[in-house]
Amino acid sequence: MEKITIGISMCLLGEKVRYDGGHKHDRYITDTLGRYFDWVPVCPEVGCGLPVPREAMRLVGDPEDPKLLTIRTGIDHTGRMKGWAQRKLDDLAKEGLSGFIFKSRSPSSGMQGVKVYSESGMPGRRGAGIFAKAFMKRFPLLPAEDDGRLNDPKLRENFIERVFVFKRWQEFLKKGGSPGDLVNFHTDHKLLVMAHSPQHVSILGKIVANPGKSRSRPGAYIEAMMEGLRLVATSRKNTNVLHHIMGYFKKDLTGDEKQELLGIIENYRKGLIPLVVPVTILNHYVRKYGEPYLKRQHYLNPHPLELMLRNHV
Repeated sequence: MEKITIGISMCLLGEKVRYDGGHKHDRYITDTLGRYFDWVPVCPEVGCGLPVPREAMRLVGDPEDPKLLTIRTGIDHTGRMKGWAQRKLDDLAKEGLSGFIFKSRSPSSGMQGVKVYSESGMPGRRGAGIFAKAFMKRFPLLPAEDDGRLNDPKLRENFIERVFVFKRWQEFLKKGGSPGDLVNFHTDHKLLVMAHSPQHVSILGKIVANPGKSRSRPGAYIEAMMEGLRLVATSRKNTNVLHHIMGYFKKDLTGDEKQELLGIIENYRKGLIPLVVPVTILNHYVRKYGEPYLKRQHYLNPHPLELMLRNHV
């Protein structure tokens, strides 16, 4: 399988670029995700010309547009960081990224929850790091997450699922993105979107079905799709999809098989077993009975099984 290109905060790869000369090496990122992702490492502080080690910095002032100041001497690096960020974003636009993993709580790279201090030095509201905020504004559709939130199994599964969807979208565009291909793309992802937001299935269906806006359809489609996929799939919504899939086998399964499958789905809904259990059984029936619609559904195989993401949700 071709590796997927992902941007990442350089310190998470073990590079000693932090203000104290250290790193924040994340073994899950390098050893597990690294089997499927190619990294484009970024360190905003080093990139904009600051040395290693260096004086620590923090965000100060308006959370919507804070300054980046050194903690002890109060040197203002805001202009330097913003200027570099815009040039770097131009470079990253050429990389074909399918996502980005940021360093949490960083004044340059934190996605959210970064402390913003008042002029008197008191921590106040929280905001986003200067580079991370500029990145997300420039590439609003790209899946983005930070290393801290990736410790949550549901958020981790959601992020990686979105990365694989976005990669397939990029491949769809490379092939020309014809209206017919858009119909196929929508069909392949319908149940996956349903597990996140049934409302977005309807929204996406209307975009695909509207022949009068063919030029805007692809852009409107992926915008709505990524919006829906950002909503975390819940056990209730997954259970609805599992029952929906089961309905395709109502003429094939015996009474005992139906009761067994219903019991397994119910145990998942109650949190007694992970999602991988009912999905594995349903995949078995898809292969056994050759159900063509379900064979193409990415919901049943959204990412490599070796990542074991559905073993924990």
